[in-house]
Amino acid sequence: MGLSITLIAALVADALLGEPRRGHPLVAFGGLAEQAERRLNRGQRLSGLLALIALVGAPVVLIAGLITALPYGIGWVLAGGLALVAIGRHSLIEHAQAVAQPLNQGDLVAARQRLACLVSRDTSAMDALAVRRATLESVLENASDALFASVFWFALGGLLAGPAGAAAAVVMHRLVNTLDAMWGYRSPRFAAFGWAAARADDALNWLPARLTAVAFALVGNGRSALGCWHRQARTYSSPNAGPVMAAGAGALGVTLGGGARYHGVWRERAELGCGRAPETGDIQRALRLIDRALLMMLLLVVFGDGL
Repeated sequence: MGLSITLIAALVADALLGEPRRGHPLVAFGGLAEQAERRLNRGQRLSGLLALIALVGAPVVLIAGLITALPYGIGWVLAGGLALVAIGRHSLIEHAQAVAQPLNQGDLVAARQRLACLVSRDTSAMDALAVRRATLESVLENASDALFASVFWFALGGLLAGPAGAAAAVVMHRLVNTLDAMWGYRSPRFAAFGWAAARADDALNWLPARLTAVAFALVGNGRSALGCWHRQARTYSSPNAGPVMAAGAGALGVTLGGGARYHGVWRERAELGCGRAPETGDIQRALRLIDRALLMMLLLVVFGDGL
C-alpha cells in the first residue's frame, strides 16, 4: 500500500502547503530550459529533440537510480516529495479563485489581469462572459495536465516499478509538460525546435486526458458529457484539450469555446459543451467536479495498489 499512502500524503500536503513560493524546482528547470533554447535553437527539429532528451532524460535516470539504491520506505518518501512538486491542485484552485473573486465583486479589470496569468489569449478587452469562459476552459484543461496526468503517471509507474518507477514517471511527465508550455508554440521561433516537446506532451497526455473526460462524465452530467465529447472533441485544435473541455463543459451543462484573440490576431475556435452560458458560480462548480473526479481516481489507485 506504499503507493496509495504516498499519493494521498502528497495530495494532502499540496492542499495544506501549496507550491513553494521560493526555490520551486520547476522554476529552476525552466531557467535551465531557457538557456538551452537560446544556445541550441537553430530552427531545427533535431536540435529540439536532442534538447528534450537531455533535459528530461538526465533527471529521470538520476532520480530512478538514486531511489533504487535507497531503502524501500525512504524511496517512497522521496517519491512523495517529487509528486508534491508535480501535482498542481492547490495552485489550480488558487488561480481559479483569484479570477472568481473580482468577478463576484464586479471588478472586471482585476479579473482580466488575474486571468492573464492563466491563458495565452489577450484578456484586456474581454467582457465578463469571455472571462468566465476562458477561466473554465483553463481550469478544466489544467486539471488534466497538471493534476490528473501527474496522478496517472505516478500511479502507473508505482504499480509497475515501485517508488523508483513512480518518481521517474511523474518527473518525466512534468518536465515534458513544462517544456511544451515553454517551446510548444507554432511561431517562427518554436515551430521546429519545439516540435518534439509538443509531440511528446501530446503522447504523454493522450490517455490521461481521455481518462479525465471519462471521470468528468461519471461524476457530472454523464449523458451530456459523453455526447459533447463524441460530437465536438474532434473539431477542436488540441487532440487532448478537446475531449477534456468538451466532456467537462457537458458535465457542467455550460457552453465554452468560441473565438478569441491571441497576440492581437482573432482566432475562430469550435464551441464546446452544451447548455447555458457560464456564470461566475460555475468556476466553483468546476472545482467541485474536479475534486469528485480526483476522489474517484484515488479510489481506483487504492484498489489497484491492493491487488
